[in-house]
Amino acid sequence: MSMVFMAGLTATMVATAFLSGIFGMAGGLILMGVLLATLTLPEAMMLHAVTQMASNGWRGFLWIRYARVKPAAYFLTGSAIAFAVWSIWSYVPDKAVALVLLGASPFLVRLMPQNIQPDPNRLSHGILFGSLCMSLMLLAGVTGPLIDSYFLAGKFDRREMIATKALCQVASHGAKFVYFGGVVAGAASVEPMMAVLAVAASIVGTSLARPILERMSDIQYRTWATRIITVIALTYLARGATLFVH
Repeated sequence: MSMVFMAGLTATMVATAFLSGIFGMAGGLILMGVLLATLTLPEAMMLHAVTQMASNGWRGFLWIRYARVKPAAYFLTGSAIAFAVWSIWSYVPDKAVALVLLGASPFLVRLMPQNIQPDPNRLSHGILFGSLCMSLMLLAGVTGPLIDSYFLAGKFDRREMIATKALCQVASHGAKFVYFGGVVAGAASVEPMMAVLAVAASIVGTSLARPILERMSDIQYRTWATRIITVIALTYLARGATLFVH
């Protein structure tokens, strides 16, 4: 990577970590799109994993006292099951499939009947959505709107949601790093300097976002989070459909 390219990626990572630091989402989705446009899919997955582990890890550290351990444990149990299954298959999707899956996921959640809407406090729901989110993580690079919609359905305040989801995301992105770094054929690697810059950018962006999250109300948080999910999902659907056509 050239110095100019690394500088551009670092600036993008600060901005996306800042956005994720406020809403616990969206930033990773945007960064994944940028990386898919500039790197091969395995390389994009690896660098994105490093960035998101740092971003979510620091966010989880900042808000750790608000984390809900039991919902996180339920979710991660399902994630572990799905990771074991996908590791046997070692499938690597193309970019069009990844983008369409990202875009479709939030709308599939919203179409579910009310009586089976996700509940993060139930073991069966945690295993189901943990499995689905890990599958999406390995197919598309991020759990995206699916995990956001899942935790938004829980009776958490904004800080509990940020902290609990951060714990789950650290583990999920760690699994993605292992999957694309050693499990699948043609495993990728991350340039050491870019990895260091990614970690630093994630910490800076996340730290800058904390005062803004403190001033937001839970109503403002949920309203804007839902809007952001919808806009990003539609963008990915359009981009994925374009790639399929061409």
